[in-house]
Amino acid sequence: MVRYAPDGAYRAMAGILYTMEHIEIPILSDEQIAKAVKEGEVQAFGVFVDRYEAKLLRYGRKFLASPDDRTDLVQDVFIKAYQNIHGFDAGMSFSSWLYRIAHNVFIDALRKQTRRPLLFVDFDTFLYHPTYEDPDHPMAEVAMIREMLEKGLEKLDQKYREVLVLYYYEDMSYKEIAEILAIPVSTVSIRMKRGKEALEKIIQQEQ
Repeated sequence: MVRYAPDGAYRAMAGILYTMEHIEIPILSDEQIAKAVKEGEVQAFGVFVDRYEAKLLRYGRKFLASPDDRTDLVQDVFIKAYQNIHGFDAGMSFSSWLYRIAHNVFIDALRKQTRRPLLFVDFDTFLYHPTYEDPDHPMAEVAMIREMLEKGLEKLDQKYREVLVLYYYEDMSYKEIAEILAIPVSTVSIRMKRGKEALEKIIQQEQ
């Protein structure tokens, strides 16, 4: 099966302007596309933009309120990803690698806006917690948590907001979230638990 790129889909990436018009691109995994880009098929990078642009804009909501700021920063994320594509390890998940770049770009922007250092010292990372496997969540529960996040996202502590957004909106596993945030899987688990508890309190207070 061959995926046709949309006509007139022009992208500017790291100073290189290219078009995907009339180019046939097979439906490949992210890792296969990254390999193609490394080998010189520059136009293939546009597939990443198509796949992840909307997701990264949504992810950026947890950091910045301005849609214009988020749009500019997501463009920066793609530029950094393109410039550093040769440093991507094909043995890793491309999505985790890309979200890690996005995390750093958004945090840097937030730091500049606040004009003071952002200290994310979390004792959860220093304390021992048993490692949990990803639990199975019924679709009804997922829908409920997403609805609660829409209502209480801005009031939720950042460290909890981040893991909940990555899990319930971006469909990341605990392992992938741990890679993105550079924290143990056990810390992801405890933040998920405490984040949902905090979210429930926020919603109850607003009722």
